[in-house]
Amino acid sequence: MTDRESLMKKLMIYSFAAYEWNLYLDTHPHDKEAIRMFHSAVASANEAREEYERKYGPITASASKDTEYWNWIDSPWPWEKY
Repeated sequence: MTDRESLMKKLMIYSFAAYEWNLYLDTHPHDKEAIRMFHSAVASANEAREEYERKYGPITASASKDTEYWNWIDSPWPWEKY
């Protein structure tokens, strides 16, 4: 597995975990440990996203920061197999 694939996998894992904790908290809003786990997963997903985008470019169009070139269109797209 390449570094790029590994970072994308890490991002997907943390994003999935955050989403699952979000769903759990919708029915258990006072669970302090779950709230902590949710915030931890979100922070980890954000770190993975920032590292991926720093190394390989934006994952979403809104993350494109380049003012000289629209790098969002560069291949491969984040969801494509490389």
